[in-house]
Amino acid sequence: MKDAFFRAAIVCALLLVPAVAEAAEGFSTANVNMRSGPSTRYPAVTVIPAGEPVEIHGCLADLPWCDVSFYGGRGWVADRYVQAAYRSRRVYLEPENYRPLGIPTVVFQFDRYWDRNYRGRDFYRDRDRWRRGPDWAEDRDRRDWERQRTWDRREWERRQVSEDRREWERDRDRREWRRDDEMRMVPVCGFDNASCEND
Repeated sequence: MKDAFFRAAIVCALLLVPAVAEAAEGFSTANVNMRSGPSTRYPAVTVIPAGEPVEIHGCLADLPWCDVSFYGGRGWVADRYVQAAYRSRRVYLEPENYRPLGIPTVVFQFDRYWDRNYRGRDFYRDRDRWRRGPDWAEDRDRRDWERQRTWDRREWERRQVSEDRREWERDRDRREWRRDDEMRMVPVCGFDNASCEND
């Protein structure tokens, strides 16, 4: 009896696995960027036009993003821009709808996902930058920008000081030339200025 029950449970489990592994049919609700990760800060893969069909592979439990395929490309779309077919109508993806729609809850494993889907993309070479997440990458971009701005400001100040110094030296040289010219024009007189008056 236990063996028959155990076999029936295994058969049911095997029948359910393919259903869970299949992608659900969905549609985009607007022209939306399909991203290379679950955030608008990840690089865009393509734009999915409004009303186009997509395959929904799964959605995250803690973020409102879903893993979808569109014409052979794969990426992430915010769940508010995707509807799924359910009982001859379209419904928005929400966590409480995942199970009835046959949409599994998935996790985003950066290395595996990017290695499998984006090796030929330009942004793949920057994967080390994106590996820590889009917030870190954005913070890094901001830090790089601030570092560059600081360097630019220091370089500008250095050039300004150098230019001011050159200008000051040119003024000093002009004053010295003027003084030399004035000295040449003044007659040479004795200590008592008597010789100057008699000339």
